[in-house]
Amino acid sequence: MFSEYEVSTFMNIPEVDEAVREVKKDFITTEAKFLEISDHDFLSLILMTPSVAIANANDNISLFEEIALNKAARKMSKGGYFLKKDPVERGMKFLIKSFDKWEAPFLNVIRMVMDNTFDKSSVHTTIENESEISFESFPLELMHVPFILVRYLSSFFLQGEVEIVGEHKISKVEYECVLDLGKKLEIDDLNVFKAFLTTFKVK
Repeated sequence: MFSEYEVSTFMNIPEVDEAVREVKKDFITTEAKFLEISDHDFLSLILMTPSVAIANANDNISLFEEIALNKAARKMSKGGYFLKKDPVERGMKFLIKSFDKWEAPFLNVIRMVMDNTFDKSSVHTTIENESEISFESFPLELMHVPFILVRYLSSFFLQGEVEIVGEHKISKVEYECVLDLGKKLEIDDLNVFKAFLTTFKVK
């Protein structure tokens, strides 16, 4: 998951800062009236959306998944929250409760963050045709794309400190959620994402 400093860097982008403030206002007004959360931490909450979607793919978030989500939230929060409850953690309860309502606007902000941190049209690929997309081609492909894109893939689609290069076990509904998120985030046409999909072993 992203670090506190990466989130701060995203917030330094004027378009992102403005979008976060607008969505936060709507969220607080209509969903979480008593939630006290900074703009930085609200972007952290937004960035948790793909992870929450995957965890909730089977319409049930387990205790283990909740602990993993909370750990990721604390990593991004401004200043850290060791002894008191994290505001992103509190915000996730509202997000999970009304996920269908907030997924689209939150993913819109994420796409804005991505559009402002790398140029999708200039992403280099080592793969000349679709037949070359494979588990074996992924590591080399990964080395030729912007580092921030690697961070997006690992932070959005993998849980915990899992290495991005390697086999990842996943359930069928979770895998389908990853495919859906790829389309919604408009990265499903990138060869690096297609190669990344080959690392998942559906159990």
